[in-house]
Order: sequence, then C-alpha cells, then structure tokens
Amino acid sequence: MPEGHSIHRIARHFDDVFVTQQLRLSSPQGRFVDGAELLNGHRAVASEAYGKHWFLYFDNDLVLNVHLGMYGAWTFGGQQHSSIGAPRKIGEQEDHTDGAVELTEPRPTTRVRIIGEHSWADLVGPAICRTLTIAEAQDVIDAIGPDPLRDDADPQRFYDVAAKTRRRIGAVLMDQKVIGGIGNIFRAEGLFRLDLNPHTQTNTLTREAHEAIWQDQVHLLEIGVETGRIITTDAEHRPGIGLGEAWPEHANYVYQRQGRPCLVCGANGIIVEELEARKLYWCTTCQQ
Repeated sequence: MPEGHSIHRIARHFDDVFVTQQLRLSSPQGRFVDGAELLNGHRAVASEAYGKHWFLYFDNDLVLNVHLGMYGAWTFGGQQHSSIGAPRKIGEQEDHTDGAVELTEPRPTTRVRIIGEHSWADLVGPAICRTLTIAEAQDVIDAIGPDPLRDDADPQRFYDVAAKTRRRIGAVLMDQKVIGGIGNIFRAEGLFRLDLNPHTQTNTLTREAHEAIWQDQVHLLEIGVETGRIITTDAEHRPGIGLGEAWPEHANYVYQRQGRPCLVCGANGIIVEELEARKLYWCTTCQQ
C-alpha cells in the first residue's frame, strides 16, 4: 500500500498541474460515472493529503476523495508524466516511464480520468474513489490521526493515545486513527532506527520515546516526499552511496532483509513475522 509520502506527492502534483483549472472528469470503467459527473467541468481549487487519503476540492463545494489501498495507482500524462502508487507494481517508488505526453485511450479499468489544460491523470484500482461534500470530507479528515507531513498536525493527539494504550507499538503505528500516513515500511524502519522492540506495550514507553518516534517519522517521510522513495538508512551505513543512489539495495535496514546480516550489528537477527495480519520486519538483536 502506498505510504503517506506518496499521497503527499500526488497532492503536490495536482496542486502544481491541475489546481485553478477547469477540469473534465469521466469514468471509463463505469464505476464512478455519477461522481465524475458532479465534478465534470468545475474548477479545482485545492489539493490536500491527510494520511493515506487525498482530497481535490472544487469550486462547487464538492470534493474528490481517493484512497489508493493496496492496488491503486495514478498515471499522469502530458507535460509531466509518471506513475505513483501500486507498490506491488513499481516497488514503493515512482515510475517516470509509465506515462505518455499525448492523451491516449484510457485502460478499461480506469476508475476516473481527469483532463486539464495541458495534462491528464488516470486512476486505476483504488480502494476508495468518491465525491463528497465539504462536510463529509471533513468527517473523513477528523477520523485520521495526526499526519507527520502536515504543518498543522498536532502530535499531542498521538502522544495522548500512546500514553494510554496497552497495544504493541508495532500495531499502534499502523493504526491510521492514531497516526496518519505510516505504513509497513516506515513502521518497521522507524522502530529499528530507535532500537525499539515492536512488541513493546506502547504505554510502557517514555514520553521521550513517543516524541522520538514522531520526530523520526517526520524526518523519514520528508525524505520520501523529496526523493519519491522510502530511504531510511543513514549515510554512515551506506558509505560512498548518496541518497539518490541508495534505493533499492541500500535504502532500508530491516524491510525485506530477513536472513541477511544487519547493517548495524552484523548479526543474522532480522526476521519477518505477522502482527495483526501484516508482515513485521525487525532485528531481534538490535531491537531487544
């Protein structure tokens, strides 16, 4: 599932390329015909990301809300072309070859096509694609935990839950109602970077630990927005390899590195197991 940095990059792309324009919307697949018709011909006025949800606001007080889920992806064509999403397809990065300069026929699975003055966007495979009122969109936003990438995020909401819950920290960080935008990779890598055992009861951690988790997620997600990739290793653990060259071989500490020596302790302690039906990667030596 695309993590929060990808959703913010999508929001920024729409802000740069489509906002202020009168847009044409259609649903080639046929599953979003009514929703597209409500927005078709109206001007986009704002593009926002909250956690893993994206919102495109229109001048008729309606909002396009998309959650990519496990399989959703945007393909952008025109002046700026790329593909964002569908990590099973493009490996948690962006594919800048999967687009076209000229408008092409949409794939039959295209849930919504958006055409602007000089660019276009196709969405396939989302978990959610719907048209909401502003009030309905705000209800969705209010149910999402604070997003480390947003300037208006209130980390105290995360701290308050963390101080009370007995759930394991590895599960809490995946709960979008507690903290928005963190997925499997950022969860695993962030806990490793702080030497935290993912099975630790969250309310037994100190306030300082809760703050360090938040601050490190801000740092890692910002790198994701900057690079379009999830790179969590520090320079000292990839000597001679810059940030731009780190992905994929030198990008992460534990994610999908089970059975390989740990980059920090050197032991073969990295394992993968299940936690609340999601794969969990961690180093049993560093994160005791």
